[in-house]
Amino acid sequence: MICWMNGEQVHADELRISPFDHGFIYGLGFFETFRTYGGEVFLYDSHMIRLRSALIDYHIEMPYSDEEILMAIHSLYKENGCEDGYYRLNVSAGVHDIGLAPAHYKQPNVLIFQKALHLPAVHTEKDGVWLATTRNEPESVVRHKSHQYANNVKGRLELPSLRETEGLFVTSDGYVAEGITSNIFWVKEGELYTPSLETGILPGTTRAFVMETAGVFGLAVHEGLYMSEELESAEEVFITNAIQELVPIRRVGETRFSGKEGPVYQQLHAGYQQAVNRMKVSDQ
Repeated sequence: MICWMNGEQVHADELRISPFDHGFIYGLGFFETFRTYGGEVFLYDSHMIRLRSALIDYHIEMPYSDEEILMAIHSLYKENGCEDGYYRLNVSAGVHDIGLAPAHYKQPNVLIFQKALHLPAVHTEKDGVWLATTRNEPESVVRHKSHQYANNVKGRLELPSLRETEGLFVTSDGYVAEGITSNIFWVKEGELYTPSLETGILPGTTRAFVMETAGVFGLAVHEGLYMSEELESAEEVFITNAIQELVPIRRVGETRFSGKEGPVYQQLHAGYQQAVNRMKVSDQ
């Protein structure tokens, strides 16, 4: 597999990064995951806005423009056989001495990895499981998508697999937060609910798109602080992320939901697919 690092294409086996990179020593790095459709990245601008916000917050100077990163993704798409895939853009703070001396990180390591998509069929349902691990509080006012992923890993270790199950975090105060790799939505009496960013969740790009689409469809959207019982009293539950899109949840514990038959899930999933198709047409 060909990857991209600091402006050059590099075979995966030849990638090298120093152990003195502060992304390794202190976890100071940020990333975005993209999925391509016909070689084009969906919601690319939203991903890059989120990434650049994190880099600014931590004084990491991104040496490449959004256009250059997009060109790099397109080059990997062609180099690796023109097959759509999962892409991860990783910006690691860069090499410095041990210690928290730098006031700015001017030479980060920028990498793009690609891997094949191995996804279940569209509308495949998952189960949800409440995690014993609580969602930790973010280091910033808004959670960044950072290397500091130990909380997610700790939650993941509670499950045998993420293929058929998503672990659901609550905060230390008991409020519904997010999934291990996803944001959470549920539907009650035709209205959409999702945890507020106040819970410390990641402001997902797909989350934002779903909320915008719901508004276009005239669906009421509520963000707030909700206990697990409120989710369990819903008719529909689904999760979202950039790779899996919208995934219906059929049950959490012994509580069952409409799953893929949920009318709001179906409407929003159709809206997502329509937007993807419009992007494909506009880029032809």
